[in-house]
Amino acid sequence: MNVQSMSLYKRRYRRNQLAMLLANLATLLGLAALVWILATLFIKGFGGLHLNVFTQNTPPPGDDGGLLNAIFGSLVQTVVATLIGTPIGILAGTYMAEYGRNTKLATVVRFINDVLLSAPSIVVGLFVYEMMVQPMGHFSAWAGCAALAILVLPVVVRTTEDMLLLVPDSLREAASALGAPRWLVIRKVCYRAARAGLITGTLLAVARISGETAPLLFTSLNNQFWSTDMNAPMANLPVVIFQFATSPYEDWQRLAWVGALLITLAVLALNVVARSLSGAKTQDR
Repeated sequence: MNVQSMSLYKRRYRRNQLAMLLANLATLLGLAALVWILATLFIKGFGGLHLNVFTQNTPPPGDDGGLLNAIFGSLVQTVVATLIGTPIGILAGTYMAEYGRNTKLATVVRFINDVLLSAPSIVVGLFVYEMMVQPMGHFSAWAGCAALAILVLPVVVRTTEDMLLLVPDSLREAASALGAPRWLVIRKVCYRAARAGLITGTLLAVARISGETAPLLFTSLNNQFWSTDMNAPMANLPVVIFQFATSPYEDWQRLAWVGALLITLAVLALNVVARSLSGAKTQDR
């Protein structure tokens, strides 16, 4: 190796070492910030965690209470939104992957889905406010479910399309050679092969909407009392956290930390399950 080549090699080596150092520093800074946030959340959240949180409704200032109505409202709206958005998203993703991969309609739907996937959630909340809340003349849990369902859609559509495209065409051809119609091939072969991915996409969509506050401020708003009326305002954890955290009352602020901890644990659990399913699917291949 001549002197010029050696000099070039050393410069490249120094640049590589510098890039590695900067990348490691950036990683450490990100991890440090994440650990700091989580540590603060767990310390303050566990400090206010007690049985009343799960057995009593949100209290007025100065009284003891819990988050029962907010937890119930969040669960109801999340489940209903998932039940509305997931089937529509799976059907749309199925069309783009199985029937219209290269059609103009699929291209347009794919573009709109990408825009919706990156759209701020507050825009969705304003849209549902104009379409549902104003015509009805009042806030409602149904409007909140509609806003969350719209946020579920793009995640499920993208995941469904990607997972179905990963299914080998040889499986489709083998099933078709046996005389199975296309709809049966999709249902019995493609969906089964992509089942873990479809479940993962649904869980990731649920994790996304679990902590959304802006859409619910414009749709279901909040309710201090226990309510099962879907045509009326309904309590939910994100809005309660926003309301309590920005209040001057220490008891409300403690409950806000508890609510934030509960949402964080729920989202963490959903992501762990989604990663586990994704890892199991990869090993199967």
